[in-house]
Amino acid sequence: MRRPLTKAALASILFAGALLAVAVIVEAQQAKKFTTVGFVALSSRSTLSPRIEGLRQGLHDLGYVEGKNIIIEYRFADEKFDRLPELVAELVRLKVDVIVSGGDIVTRLLKKATSTIPIVMPYDNDPVGSGFVASLSRPGGNITGLSTLSWELSGKRLELLKEIVPRLSRVAVFGTSTAPVTARALKEAELAAGALGTQVQYVDVLGSKDFETAFRAVNKRRPDAVLTLSSAILTSHRKELIDFAEKIRLPAMYNAKEFVEDGGLMSYSASIPDLFRRSATYVDKILKGAKPADLPVEQATKFEFIINLKAAKQIGTTIPLNVLAGADKVIK
Repeated sequence: MRRPLTKAALASILFAGALLAVAVIVEAQQAKKFTTVGFVALSSRSTLSPRIEGLRQGLHDLGYVEGKNIIIEYRFADEKFDRLPELVAELVRLKVDVIVSGGDIVTRLLKKATSTIPIVMPYDNDPVGSGFVASLSRPGGNITGLSTLSWELSGKRLELLKEIVPRLSRVAVFGTSTAPVTARALKEAELAAGALGTQVQYVDVLGSKDFETAFRAVNKRRPDAVLTLSSAILTSHRKELIDFAEKIRLPAMYNAKEFVEDGGLMSYSASIPDLFRRSATYVDKILKGAKPADLPVEQATKFEFIINLKAAKQIGTTIPLNVLAGADKVIK
């Protein structure tokens, strides 16, 4: 006749069973393969917070939760161009499943660094002109994503400037001729200027050393307003441009909202956070087996018109009520 188990013996058996259960769970978790997404950008994490949140929200909507079924390897260069190549190389060495690019400069470095890891660009001004894809409908390589339609917006930006400055006869257009999108964007601006009876004074800025010369050229001809085209150089030196426009009291229309958030007057652009949110769809499709070469590049569908009334007051410009009513955001 078997003796009944003592309390001590029963406790030992239950404890051993619990240990075994824990070991099985740990082993299962270790065996589970996390999906790993790389993210690399020129700017700092704090600067890119709305964009990162857009990407994370998009992934969450598709069932991905950081730390549970996906890991995002973040790399930020904090505006130091020379750090980018090594950060890109780090992600390539990690053999992440897909890399999300923080901008066109990063995308170009990624293109050189790998032809096998899928790359998603949340935004680019001209993917075909930049050489990232063969065509919008058939990218053909390991890169796909979204386009901002930036060059097409130059005309719209000039039209908005005309509403602020009815007697707009000359506008100084800042750009970088080596940027792939500049020629097309400038052409759009010139076409719009012709229809509005306005002259364009193009000012080329290739690097930081060119700003002083550019500002002198603008001062000499005294335009009625300033317009910027998409350019990494202009964006990274946006405070200098903002200060210049304020100093000579010129209304300025910028190509990105960061200029307005840092004190500039107005911007009209695609919503970059929305594009980052939509980029999650590409990540999801690639992780499920789709090839970037077969995923068409989509275009921006959401745009933002932002006005800074503090900047308007600084330069003595009154924003018409109908223009204010059409703004998506007004900074007071």
